Amino acid sequence: MGLSPLVVAVKDVRQDGEVTRYTSVERFRLLGLVKYDNLIKVTLRSTPRTVEGEVDSPGGVRLDYRFALTGKNGGTEVEDTLVVHAWNGPLLGYAAKKAREVQLARAGILASRLG
Repeated sequence: MGLSPLVVAVKDVRQDGEVTRYTSVERFRLLGLVKYDNLIKVTLRSTPRTVEGEVDSPGGVRLDYRFALTGKNGGTEVEDTLVVHAWNGPLLGYAAKKAREVQLARAGILASRLG
């Protein structure tokens, strides 16, 4: 929580060795009026230099992501890779747009925490 403006809650956190699984609640406003809470299943794995995982949405959207951390100029560079999958073109376009918005917001949140 705190790195995605869409996530309003996290529940059912389970640790299995190097893998963490949980349910994330993403809140959307459809057409700016109707509130919709999307319960997504998240799988997360981390190493000293990466965080990667998958997100499965009941709406048929899947995201694969990877954050790679590299030391650079006395700091840390983060490479944020996200691959979006959906069962049809319009849904893929919408999901990719929202994922990109969250990705850019996350970069801003991280930058503000450092500054």
